[in-house]
Amino acid sequence: MVKEIVSFLNSDGGTLIVGIKDDGTVVGVDKLDETLRKISDVITTQIEPNPQDEITTEVRFDEKKALIVLNISKGGRNIYCQKKYGFSSNGCTIRIGTTCKEMTSEQIKIRYEQNFIDNEYMLKKRSSMADLSFRELKIYYAEKGYHILDDSSFEKNLNLKNQNGEYNLLGELLADRNNIPLIFVKFHGINKASISETSDFGYGCLLTSYTKIKNRLIAENICISDTTVRPRVDKYLYDIDCVNEAVLNSLVHNDWTITEPQISMFSDRIEVLSHGGLPNGMTKKQFFEGISKPRNATLMRIFLSMGLVEHTGHGIPTIVEHYGEEAFEIETNYIKCTIKFDKDVMDKLNRIIVSEINTVQNETLKPSEEKVLKAILSNPDDTALRIAEKIGLSQRTVERALTRLQQVGKIERIGNKREGRWIVIK
Repeated sequence: MVKEIVSFLNSDGGTLIVGIKDDGTVVGVDKLDETLRKISDVITTQIEPNPQDEITTEVRFDEKKALIVLNISKGGRNIYCQKKYGFSSNGCTIRIGTTCKEMTSEQIKIRYEQNFIDNEYMLKKRSSMADLSFRELKIYYAEKGYHILDDSSFEKNLNLKNQNGEYNLLGELLADRNNIPLIFVKFHGINKASISETSDFGYGCLLTSYTKIKNRLIAENICISDTTVRPRVDKYLYDIDCVNEAVLNSLVHNDWTITEPQISMFSDRIEVLSHGGLPNGMTKKQFFEGISKPRNATLMRIFLSMGLVEHTGHGIPTIVEHYGEEAFEIETNYIKCTIKFDKDVMDKLNRIIVSEINTVQNETLKPSEEKVLKAILSNPDDTALRIAEKIGLSQRTVERALTRLQQVGKIERIGNKREGRWIVIK
C-alpha cells in the first residue's frame, strides 16, 4: 500500500480501494475501524514528506460489504518516498498506466532539487483557524525598529497566507492565539514513570512561547557557589546556552505537520525532541559541523530578524563541545538532544536538601509549616493550591504557612505567582 500511495503522489493522483481483489471480486473489509487506523498510520509514519493533506479516506458499501476508498491527489511536494528506503529508486516510485515504476536516479535528483526552489510546506499548509491576529508579532517587530505597515502588507511581507489567500501554518504558529501546544514536562526520577509537573507555554505566538520556555529553563538552572576561593566559582546544573540552542533548533527545524517539539526535564538531564529528522539533503557530518540548512527557512528568517538565532551555525558545535556528539540521537523521523546535569552540582544539591530537611526537623515550627516546607523542598515549583492538595491542608492554611516561612527567613519567592518558584534559604 505504501508503494501504491507514493506512486500516485508522485504522478497525477488516483484512487485506491481496499476490499476488492485484483480480479474485481468484492470481498469487503471485516475489521473496518482497525483497518482505518492502520491506513492512517501508514499515511502519517511511512511516507515522507507527510502527505495527509493530499489524501482523503471514505467508506463505501458494495453488495453490503464495506470498502475503504483512498482518494489521492497529486502531491503538493515535488517528490515523495517510502521512509523505509528513503530517496532512492526503491523508495521513490511513480504511476505509469496501471503499474508502479521506480524512478531513475536522475529523475529523483531533479525532483529533489526542486524542493529547495519551491515554497516551503509551512507556507502552503492551510491553518486550522480562519481568523488570526498578530498584535504580539507586530510589537516584536516594532521593538526591533521595523516599520509596521497595515495588516495586509504585514501579513504579505511575512508570508502568513498561502497562494489562495488563506492563513497558513506559519501564520498560525505566529498568531496571538492558535491551537498549537508547547509543553514542558518535569518527571520524578530518570524515566517517565511519574510526572512531577506539566506546563503548557503554547496556544499563542511562537516567539512569546519560546521566551516563556527560556525563562523557565533559566529559573530551573540551579547554581552552586564555592566561596572558599577568590574570586568565587559558580557552577550551574547545566549550560544554559546549550539548552537554549537545543530549544531554538527544535522550534526552527521541527516538522510542524507531525506535532510540536517536546521538552522534558528529569532528575539528571533535559531532553529536547524535535520531529522530522534531518532536513532533506543534510548529512550527519554537515549537522555536527554546524552547516545551516533550516527545514523552515521563512520561520528561521523571522527568528533571525528578532535576533534570537544567528546564521553562524555555532549552535550545534557549541553543544557538541560541551556534551559531545553523543548528546544527539538522530533518526529518520526525529532528533533528540540530551543535556546531562553536572554531577558535582547534583551531589552538592542533594547534600544541601538532606541538611535542610534535618534542620527543619530540629527547628520549632507548627506541624502545618513543617509539612509545607517539606513539600517545597520536594518540589519548589508547586503553587499554594497544589501544595494544599498534596499534603491535605486547606489552601488558606498553606498560604498562612508560606507567609510565616517567608517572614522568618526560611523561604523566598523567585519570579511571579504564576511562573515563579520557591527556594529554601535557611
